[in-house]
Amino acid sequence: MRVFILDFDGTLGDTTNIIVKTMMQTIDELHLPKRTREQCTAMIGLPLKQTFTELYQDFDHTVVDDALGDKCVKVYRRLFDINNTQGAVSLFPNVRETLHELHRRGAMLTIASSRASDTLIGYVKSLHLEDIITYIVAADNVKHAKPHAEPVLKTISENNLRPEDCIVVGDTRFDILMAHNAGVKALGVTYGNGKREELEAVNTEYIIDDFRKLLELF
Repeated sequence: MRVFILDFDGTLGDTTNIIVKTMMQTIDELHLPKRTREQCTAMIGLPLKQTFTELYQDFDHTVVDDALGDKCVKVYRRLFDINNTQGAVSLFPNVRETLHELHRRGAMLTIASSRASDTLIGYVKSLHLEDIITYIVAADNVKHAKPHAEPVLKTISENNLRPEDCIVVGDTRFDILMAHNAGVKALGVTYGNGKREELEAVNTEYIIDDFRKLLELF
């Protein structure tokens, strides 16, 4: 049985606009130094607090320390709840049809995400994927999030899987590194938040521009 361990943000769900908008609003509300849309986008895939602490690593002094990182998370979540209106997030083209076909073929579909479980499960339900996604690992289900191997290892262990039957599908280097740290192959998509050259730099085994290409490869 082929097992697909899927990222959500930037791979299944088109959440870039709502994430970046909320990040920039958080920065403004806390009067932090401005960051560009591209700089914010590059942080997507990390746990929420880490997106802010790493967003300012290139400054000469620490702008977002641990305590301020916690404050960023609190403000971000409040603003995200405001921005997260019905229909704000949709699936990328060909995702729904491809997932259903993979499921029909007998594949196991799981999610490993740095998103908190409440919004992640909410999106799975609102996008009507709950019947085909059989296992979910969110940021609050592990001690070590991406790019650590734990989300993949947890998926394998709790479902009695073999690493050689699994493949991680994601849009950023964090997904690919998580896969490789767990001894699992990875496939990168180029339409999300990562760039092809970033995926190539971390030795991604497969790279596709359209999600339905999964049906040709597996």
